[in-house]
Amino acid sequence: MTRAAKTNPGRFFEDFRVGEVIRHATPRTLTEGDRALHGALYPTRFALGCSDGFARAVGLPRAPLEEMIGFHVGFGKTVPDVSLNAVANLGYAECRFLRPLYPGDEVSAESEVIGLRQLSSGKAGVVWVRSTAFAGGSPAMEWVRWVMVRKRDPAAPAPETVVPETAEAVAPGDLVVPEGLDYSDVPFEAAGARWRLSDYEIGERIDHGDGVTVEEAEHMMATRLWQNTAKVHFDATLREDGRRLVYGGHVISLARALSFDGLATAQPLAAINGGTHAAPCFAGTTVKAWSEVLDKAEPEAVGRGAPGVGALRLRLVATTAEAAGGPLKGEDGKHAPGVLLDLDLWALVPA
Repeated sequence: MTRAAKTNPGRFFEDFRVGEVIRHATPRTLTEGDRALHGALYPTRFALGCSDGFARAVGLPRAPLEEMIGFHVGFGKTVPDVSLNAVANLGYAECRFLRPLYPGDEVSAESEVIGLRQLSSGKAGVVWVRSTAFAGGSPAMEWVRWVMVRKRDPAAPAPETVVPETAEAVAPGDLVVPEGLDYSDVPFEAAGARWRLSDYEIGERIDHGDGVTVEEAEHMMATRLWQNTAKVHFDATLREDGRRLVYGGHVISLARALSFDGLATAQPLAAINGGTHAAPCFAGTTVKAWSEVLDKAEPEAVGRGAPGVGALRLRLVATTAEAAGGPLKGEDGKHAPGVLLDLDLWALVPA
């Protein structure tokens, strides 16, 4: 007797069509457990996500979950339909955090395919999607990402190439300040630093002192926590080198947590303008981080304006320990060896 296959093999490159909308399965209700495990996996100390008292002091009803928790969960929803058969996640653009997330919020997601380009080898192609994560029926965050996906049949015809244009950066006026946030009287002692917008200079580089060695079990546990099912993170037989690829978001969260040293008051994140996973990361790698101040926005230019709330545009860079303190790019314009992550983001900061 013939039985229909019931398991999900995931989409391959030739299964995508520009313009299709994919509604992703398995909505997820966030809990305090997500906050606790996030804090156990990453050395984060940002006061807004740690303290109800601090959050109330700056106008919020209680401590929201850190923005990367929502990003990971929303991103994870998309994986079974977009990147289950990925070779690598390549980059991000136009990511905006539209509202804080709290324990009890239920996150769901959908994606629209906005671009396709087959590689010259014919073995894989790049897929661009614009994804939206919802909470309580309203958008909570949105982002564009592009990912390299294997082909099921290398001989299958290539689709028409469509490469979408994305903005270089989210405009300060398009940033969303959480409702009620008021930085006119910040309890700086609780924040861990007294840095305001005026204390940062465009072009300034901040080296975040500590490093974290990636452990095999931790990166796989983190990726499972976010329900990211991409096979290359778990199945060592899928890569010729026999190593599990560390989920790029794991590196982002490590770098963001390390950035507390020097950017303690730069919270919450408001946008990710763009980003590149410049090199793969594997267990045993020690991740270090530094930031460069790219731009500043005064309160009147940020979103609809909020008391004392400015914004810093930052380049957040994660490197191996061997490359710490080195250049971002070589003379050829390519990322220097040892650069793992090059992320462009906006963070809100007291003005």
